[in-house]
Amino acid sequence: MKTKLKQIWFDYFQFPKMILFHPFDGYEEFKRYEKGRMKVAIIFIMLFAFFRIFEFQYEGILINPNNPLQLNSLQEIFAVVLLVFLFSVGNWSVTTLMEGKGKYKEILMVTGYALFPIIVIGYPAVILSNFLTLEEMAFYTLIMGIAYALAAWMLFMGMLNIHQYGLGKTILAFIATFIAMAVMMFVGLLFFDLIQQFISFIASIYEELNLRY
Repeated sequence: MKTKLKQIWFDYFQFPKMILFHPFDGYEEFKRYEKGRMKVAIIFIMLFAFFRIFEFQYEGILINPNNPLQLNSLQEIFAVVLLVFLFSVGNWSVTTLMEGKGKYKEILMVTGYALFPIIVIGYPAVILSNFLTLEEMAFYTLIMGIAYALAAWMLFMGMLNIHQYGLGKTILAFIATFIAMAVMMFVGLLFFDLIQQFISFIASIYEELNLRY
């Protein structure tokens, strides 16, 4: 039982913390010795989706512009899953052309692990925001800014290491990834628009036939 608890503690806290503070050593073990776990990455992604819901509903009233009654949990979860999917597919697509060494599985796992700082810092920070005055809210904003900056750092260093790129090529890969994401979103919106128009066309024909016969 103790061994299992130690493994869970290592998988969900110690190893992500090692990646955060020692990215080269951490991602070396992540890639070469396969110490990363897909289930951990997936859980981190889901915890981030739930954090978005938690933040929407429970962030301090002095800084929260959202109406809790307008919360759509499924929409928040879908948005996070879609964003992760677009990024991982986009990055895999462009790095394949740029001779990157990372596999799609590794890209998805790095993306999930990069959310670790937001999860660890974000939940306590949102609770704390309910006890701060308006003047102290700058402290909360700073904490959340640090959390997202650390997540960006983990993601950047992860892509640099798993693809075995230099600094310049990693930056170029990120730019190309964001372009690929924009293209996929545009194609997806165009596709759904065409489907909607096609359904409307079929419905209008059906109504016309009903009126005639």
